[in-house]
Amino acid sequence: MKRLIVFDLDGTLAPSKSAPDAEMSALLHDLLGIVRVAVISGGDWAQFEAQLLSQLTRDERLANLSLLPTCGTQFFQYEGGWTRLYAEDLTADEKAKIVSSLGKALRSNGLESEKVWGEVIEDRGSQVTLSALGQQAPLEQKVLWDPDYAKRKKIKATLDALIPEFSVRIGGSTSIDVTKPGIDKGYGVRKLRDILGIPLSEMMFIGDALFVGGNDYPAKQAGVVSVPVRGPEETKVVIQTIAACLGGD
Repeated sequence: MKRLIVFDLDGTLAPSKSAPDAEMSALLHDLLGIVRVAVISGGDWAQFEAQLLSQLTRDERLANLSLLPTCGTQFFQYEGGWTRLYAEDLTADEKAKIVSSLGKALRSNGLESEKVWGEVIEDRGSQVTLSALGQQAPLEQKVLWDPDYAKRKKIKATLDALIPEFSVRIGGSTSIDVTKPGIDKGYGVRKLRDILGIPLSEMMFIGDALFVGGNDYPAKQAGVVSVPVRGPEETKVVIQTIAACLGGD
């Protein structure tokens, strides 16, 4: 019996940088009435607020929801309001080295885009994120840029050589996430274990980047039963199945 269902956000609960649709929001609300839920994403807290929380009903069921922005380097719980329990921030020197290396990796692989929308490299405090087309790129452009992950795998290989002391993961549609070593979604699920007192064996993780090198893969490596999905529509089916198995209507 699973006591905690953990989701990735972009590409799993919603398209990249987009809000879950009404059906997904309703399914999550129903699921919160049955079992504990957590969401771990490469996005920062502001993105969680705008993208996810704005779509969820604000009621007592939010007490069953844990949120872990920036690949688990931050942890928020709800007690009448959202409280941050921890943050694993990078130092100024670490950020500078990561930013410089991200620029080099883009240039050396010939992947700098002539047209971008918003910031390409974003400081998220506990994580630095590369969005190859910019943070505000239209979804249709992002989906077309690297559908088979080949471009980002090249960038990751370069970064693994340039900054081996950091953790480099592929996420979203055009993004690369860089954190302190060992700070990833595996770290996040272990924090959920420690803070909520739920063993990894009683969790389930659902994500669209569970392949080797994907930013969901560390959750699988940590020993959590993991379900790969190819988008929100598949996630809806998984949620409906979980709800049925756990005794929901």
